[in-house]
Amino acid sequence: MHSHSDLKLADIDSHTLKGWLHDGGEIALLDVREHGQYGESHLFYAAPVPFSRLEADIARLAPRRDVRVVVYDEGGDDDVAARAATALRALGYTRVYCLAGGIAQWQRDGYAAFAGVNVPSKTFGELAEEVFHTPRISAAELAERQRRGDDLIVLDGRPYTEYQKMSIPGGICCPNGELALRAHTLARDPNTTIVINCAGRTRSIIGAQTLINLGVPNPVYALENGTQGWYLADFKLDHGASRRYDDAVAAADLPDLAQRSAGLARRHGVPEVNAAQVREWLNDASRSTFLCDVRSAEEFARGSLPGAQHTPGGQLVQATDQYLAVRGARIVVFDGEGVRAPVVASWLRQMGWDASVLREGVAADLQAPVAPAAEPALTVLDDAALAAALAQGAQLVDIRSSMRYRAQHIDGARWSVRPRFADLALDPARPLVLLADERALAAWAAADLRALGVRDVKANLGTPAGWAAAGLALAATPAEPADADCIDYLFFVHDRHDGNKAAARQYLAWETNLVKQIDARERAAYRFPAG
Repeated sequence: MHSHSDLKLADIDSHTLKGWLHDGGEIALLDVREHGQYGESHLFYAAPVPFSRLEADIARLAPRRDVRVVVYDEGGDDDVAARAATALRALGYTRVYCLAGGIAQWQRDGYAAFAGVNVPSKTFGELAEEVFHTPRISAAELAERQRRGDDLIVLDGRPYTEYQKMSIPGGICCPNGELALRAHTLARDPNTTIVINCAGRTRSIIGAQTLINLGVPNPVYALENGTQGWYLADFKLDHGASRRYDDAVAAADLPDLAQRSAGLARRHGVPEVNAAQVREWLNDASRSTFLCDVRSAEEFARGSLPGAQHTPGGQLVQATDQYLAVRGARIVVFDGEGVRAPVVASWLRQMGWDASVLREGVAADLQAPVAPAAEPALTVLDDAALAAALAQGAQLVDIRSSMRYRAQHIDGARWSVRPRFADLALDPARPLVLLADERALAAWAAADLRALGVRDVKANLGTPAGWAAAGLALAATPAEPADADCIDYLFFVHDRHDGNKAAARQYLAWETNLVKQIDARERAAYRFPAG
């Protein structure tokens, strides 16, 4: 273990960090607090990499071991950044720094902190609306036009799971990344008005502007404030709708669609690169290169390129920080037909990313890059073995999300989050079983518990249904853990979908205000077309 004096050598101050963020070099700025803490307030360019997920996610988010990494926490007596720095060094990261004094010192030094999630992407959406004057339609006007029976189609630009939670009546799920390929089959008549919606604002704006940028002949509008705007205007939302685009696209349509997308990419200075060039980049130890497959989940599941991650096109623009944490990295996007990737790349370039399109797409000949770090050994018990261990007196620690624990957990299991294990009064002599959703998270958490002196740690990756079937008693505790302890959950973003109008209004006010909060250097990092 590193001592604190050891770590102090790698501390940097706020002013140094601010300079690094704009010096053009690669940097991974990691907020290593839990998701709820991050969502309350964080640095503009920070990627959310909670300590409880750090080792499981870091190889995907920052694959190059000698990239500049800066970690930060709350400041004060919070030591999670120091622990994260130690963990990263153990994984082979060689240039790891801690922000001295954490986010508290950053703010004392006069720099802004931002609430919410996907902030650079959402700020981009607000700026895009200003720059392009994206046409919008209010909920009241859309409802009236639907009532009149106007020739109109509503396309929902979010992933299917989000669409199913709540949608505009009559809306069809067509995620933003699919619009370039599928909108023409959904609205065959050029006179049909197309309205794009999402939950709030960003994907409505980017989706509508995508079709406009592509030059579709139809009238196109963004639904102002998305499903939240609809709900705030007292219109009823659908829940559990299942309308979605048809997978088939006529092969005869592809050449024209690809040509249209290529034209858009050229106008935004998107380079096309071949597999040989990308192989060279992947072998270049001085730069990070991310391979991003922008196709649908079904296509990705049927096979992709080695080392590529699934980054559905609309989501890659909407939530770039969930797929890559290295500012200044190269992004290579690809698809299977040459229609979707150029459009996604055109947006990424405008967001300030060094994005290219892979010419051969999913058929490219690429080798597998380096594998992620091996996780610690872990014994996983099935539900019957868990029941037996419990009968023998094992202690249970549940590290699933706080909301899942509240909804249903094994009676007697204690909830905790990995940075707070030291607060649990554990009996080191008794066996302990971790209840988790993911094997990797359990493996790294178990290593922490062993470091705290608990000798016998195993895991179970079961579900409440399985536990009940194995005869284990379940409990629900809607108020436990207390809200203040649910540092993994961001109430501000989630409550707006639970019938809470005040939360929805607060959220939309937050989103539209982002542009006023950024400074000149953050604004200048976006690259909108001149004119």
